[in-house]
Amino acid sequence: MQMLSLAERLESADAEVRRLAVIDLPYGDEDDIVPLLLPRLLDSDAAVRTEAVRALEGYEEIPVVAALATMLLDGDASVREAAGQVLAELKQPASAAPLLPLLEGQAAEVRMLAFRAVRALRVEAAFAPAMAALRDADPGVRREAVGVLGYLKKTEAIGELAEVAAHDPDAEVRRIAIGALGYACGVSVLPALTRALGDTAWMVRDEAAQTVGKLRLGPAIPDLVKAMADDYWQVRVKAARSLGLLKAAAGLPALVEALSHPMGNLRKEAAIALGEVGDARAIPALEKALQDPDPDVRKLARLALTAIGLAQA
Repeated sequence: MQMLSLAERLESADAEVRRLAVIDLPYGDEDDIVPLLLPRLLDSDAAVRTEAVRALEGYEEIPVVAALATMLLDGDASVREAAGQVLAELKQPASAAPLLPLLEGQAAEVRMLAFRAVRALRVEAAFAPAMAALRDADPGVRREAVGVLGYLKKTEAIGELAEVAAHDPDAEVRRIAIGALGYACGVSVLPALTRALGDTAWMVRDEAAQTVGKLRLGPAIPDLVKAMADDYWQVRVKAARSLGLLKAAAGLPALVEALSHPMGNLRKEAAIALGEVGDARAIPALEKALQDPDPDVRKLARLALTAIGLAQA
């Protein structure tokens, strides 16, 4: 029985044969598989189209990217999802060109996937559509638009991002906006961050506690101290980290108390922060922590005591 070549299998009347041929194609003898794969993007079978999309990952020639971009409009959800995943791996800014027209005037899912694909490419042309999408009715689109603006790091977006962080009805949008403000300078975003430290969603409070430390916002120290009593230990961890970065002596009592918290991760962060604060009043609590059941806490307590000793010297 004569074996069919890959090219013949790709043209088979049997969709499963075509699908398996697409999967085998990268492992065959063909030097250039792109001309064989592109027609399969138009295959009548969605499973074949999905595999063809996946097989084209890593090819950033504009005709290939353009063909993949059209797959975001495919009638099958699995094809659209595969195209979104492949396009999100693009590395070259020039690859954004075929995607930019999809940022506006398309279905919400298409715009969401297109924004996600251009995010890491950091192209200026995505700025205006992303700003406009901050008011989109679909929270998924708003999330991806905020991500694009966070990557672009343009000062013109800070005011809008702060507004979104404070008032967007979707907690995940607010959280991403808070993280996106991590490139801001000065205290212009302080009101948005302090408000976020009291947000109803713990994930937003968690992001805010971390961002305050990134920006070294000293005026937010009282709010970070309050965050050390948050119902969620994850928020306390980020607050402890930021109090250490800010060398906030005002956080000393809360950090000392955290050294005896049941959650080991919080005890570790408290020990690190106390070493960064460098206040000798923490020495008794850190010496007690040398008996902690967690070896990492004991190690960090020793390092903190050394840091405090050096600071005092």
